[in-house]
Amino acid sequence: MDKRRWIAGAGWLAALLMPAAQAQVQTQVPAVVSGAKPVTVQRIKVHSPAIDGNLEGDSADRDVIVVLPPDYATSPRKRYPVVYALHGYSIGVEQWIKEIHVPQVVEGAFALGAQPLILVLPDSKTLHNGSMYSSSPTTGDFERFVSHDLVAYIDAHYRTLARRESRGLAGHSMGGYGASRIGMKHADVFGAVYMMSPCCLSARDASMLDEAAVRQLEGLNTREAATTLPWGLRATLAAAAAWSPNPKASPLYLDLPIKDGKQQPEVLAKWAANAPLAFVDQYIGALRRYRAIAIDVGDKDGLRFDAQKLHETLDRYGVTNSFTLYPGDHTSAIADRFQNYVLPFFSENLTFASKR
Repeated sequence: MDKRRWIAGAGWLAALLMPAAQAQVQTQVPAVVSGAKPVTVQRIKVHSPAIDGNLEGDSADRDVIVVLPPDYATSPRKRYPVVYALHGYSIGVEQWIKEIHVPQVVEGAFALGAQPLILVLPDSKTLHNGSMYSSSPTTGDFERFVSHDLVAYIDAHYRTLARRESRGLAGHSMGGYGASRIGMKHADVFGAVYMMSPCCLSARDASMLDEAAVRQLEGLNTREAATTLPWGLRATLAAAAAWSPNPKASPLYLDLPIKDGKQQPEVLAKWAANAPLAFVDQYIGALRRYRAIAIDVGDKDGLRFDAQKLHETLDRYGVTNSFTLYPGDHTSAIADRFQNYVLPFFSENLTFASKR
């Protein structure tokens, strides 16, 4: 199916997230840094009470990849800051580390001067290919999973500096949306935030679905049928599951913004309420607590306009932040950005010493 037809038919969310589907083949690999020391990559499961019992039936035992710095095993008394890095829509954590070329970029960042830290990458893929890092009885509360359950587990099982000044939050695309949403609402947990090409920042109207798409979505009668839909329609279901859940609407437990050919204003209002550009004004006090906030996006990425609006909003309120428009599209430079900008950013802006 021509992807442009799905952008037209499945609407704004598909248009915003479509580049993620091609991320792996378009991501450039940074050069290997000479003399880089090896890190340790661990694959673990973290149980999340916040996700347990979700109506989609997704597992509350989440895959998590933990990357430990080169000196972790040889410095048993040393404690480290932690950076939580959130993946984008339609991929899980295993593809995420391939797209940003972990562990190579982590080893490279340390070799180039970034201070050693722990990197944590959780899997937030769901029935419809993405949680939107939101709070929903349909998907489970992925916002709390990241900001509470995961943080508590990592602090309990690794030698961390367990305070907000030593925790960073980053994410790309849907993960950038997650970093913006969670960052605004949980400044008591994190001390610095980096949003890479964040999606879904602004509220949209109901022109997202054409008649044929609506018929396909309304004709679904099983969870399994939903998994056979084209990419764009699954993205629409992901948004609805996250932002307009309905525990009475079996089998998918969600409300769509168009029903029987008519716009549903109450559903659109719920979607708008989950747009960071709509609620950022409520969290200015919290955002002032951050030592540093960064936003970056490629100059050929359609998401650059909303990313710049968020930057301008923060500037208007006098919230310190940086905004970088770099040469590239949605995915082409994310491995380079992660090695040469994201990890150095946290190296400079997190606290690396224990309190005396």
